[in-house]
Amino acid sequence: MTTTAPLRALALVCTLNRSPAASSSQLLAEQVLELLSAEGATTELVRAVDHTIPPGVAADVGEGDDWPALRERVLACDILLLATPIWLGHPSSVAQRVLERLNADISETDEQGRPLMAGRVGAVAVVGNEDGAHKVSADLFQGLNDLGFTLPPQALTYWVGEAMHGTDYQELSETPEQVRSTSAALASTAAHLARVLRERPFPAPPS
Repeated sequence: MTTTAPLRALALVCTLNRSPAASSSQLLAEQVLELLSAEGATTELVRAVDHTIPPGVAADVGEGDDWPALRERVLACDILLLATPIWLGHPSSVAQRVLERLNADISETDEQGRPLMAGRVGAVAVVGNEDGAHKVSADLFQGLNDLGFTLPPQALTYWVGEAMHGTDYQELSETPEQVRSTSAALASTAAHLARVLRERPFPAPPS
């Protein structure tokens, strides 16, 4: 059934820096959300490190766990953007923690037997001062796909500074055109795919 409700996009920013510290990952996520807003989506951004997310692969590990409330936001969204810096050639430990907590739902299904996260679009934003954006995105893409998210074409936007130099994305005087156009492509394909999945959900798995 077609719905006219606006798409809902959620960015989980996996910087290691707590608010109010500046974050290049958050800046790039904000730029993508602005483009998704132009595509008609309502948007929300959460800096994961500002919340208490204990380790584990359970939906709720008990008292003091902020993940259950964040999980509800994930379940309410049509598009999930994971934004992470590159550290030692890998996604941040916060991004890994988010994927581990999402993994609690890997065997959960809806009333038709589809993966609980099916019908949601996944996308990734990466920043860093070293090579590795494709490797980092590949790690996150595989995790999102395993969980049931669908990846659109061009589901990645990134900026990587010169190796062994200290310039951050947030310190650039303007957004590089290649980053802007790549982010715009991500927003366009993610919004299009989310609308398609709303109108034509995946079929139930064969019995």
